[in-house]
Amino acid sequence: MKLGTGLFTCQRRPDDDRTGEQLYAEMLDLARAIDDAGLDSAWVSEHHFADDDYLSGTMPALGALAAATDGIEIGPCIALAPLYDGVRLAEDAATVDLLSGGRLTLGLAIGSNPREFEAFGVPREERVERLEEQVRLLRAAWSAGSLDYDAAFHDVSPEVSVTPKPDGEVPIMLGGKARPAVRRAARIADAWCAPSSLSVEGVRKRVEDVRAVREREGIDGEFDVYVLRHGFVGDSREAAWEAMRDGYFYIQRRYAEIFSGEPVSELPAERKRALREQAMVGTPDHVVEELEAYREAVGDDVHVIFRTYHPGIGTDAMRECIDRLGSEVVPALR
Repeated sequence: MKLGTGLFTCQRRPDDDRTGEQLYAEMLDLARAIDDAGLDSAWVSEHHFADDDYLSGTMPALGALAAATDGIEIGPCIALAPLYDGVRLAEDAATVDLLSGGRLTLGLAIGSNPREFEAFGVPREERVERLEEQVRLLRAAWSAGSLDYDAAFHDVSPEVSVTPKPDGEVPIMLGGKARPAVRRAARIADAWCAPSSLSVEGVRKRVEDVRAVREREGIDGEFDVYVLRHGFVGDSREAAWEAMRDGYFYIQRRYAEIFSGEPVSELPAERKRALREQAMVGTPDHVVEELEAYREAVGDDVHVIFRTYHPGIGTDAMRECIDRLGSEVVPALR
């Protein structure tokens, strides 16, 4: 089992008076802590036009993470594929992979926020087709020689050779909860990421579906499973929950706005209770016990992205959580 963390969003809560430069410095500080702690990966997230400055530049951020770290896997979880120019995404991702020494996993999804699609001039109803084309275009761009691909949504000649090219394979991970999204990942990607709202049993059923699709269609090669969970480590369940709660509820309220396109002033009490139940919080032993459930359900190769970055809860608190994951959780998993 692998264990990573993030997802860096560099948001500024209304009660946070730090500058943008300080927020990005915090990201790099925590990324170095992740590397030093012996965790496996660090991740960024992406959204646009947010009044709290939610991270939008995934590739520049990942370039900085590549320079700040030495051994960990890095990537977006996830990049909004339909909003990208395909050639520029191929160039930038290859550059990040080269800068990191082959440590990039490119996480992609179809996106949701109507405001983002409208602002970028991308028809939202085309998002599935645009995601699928992005995957095909990326693979063509990273292959030797000319593009040799006639793109429907990108005005680029099949005769051009996109550079740079990565020295090795860049794994493509697709996100999504619905079965069509999971089956799409099984067919065209190298990995799938389960969202935090999906139960252990839900993850198990979808992994079974992934394996059935790949067997039925004769798709060879490795396929990795990632699971995203929000959580925190502390001296007790109560202490861990208290440390993450405000930042966790803040980002979930913002997600409610992002996904609906409508303002949300406060999360309903029922939603807060559900989020509390979804969070993986407690002592290192508590967290290990919950993580082991994924190993039992999916297998030893599962990669859990334990989301400990909660905006505005304090750099020291997040660094301490990362350190405890490395010193007390990881050894128990291995």
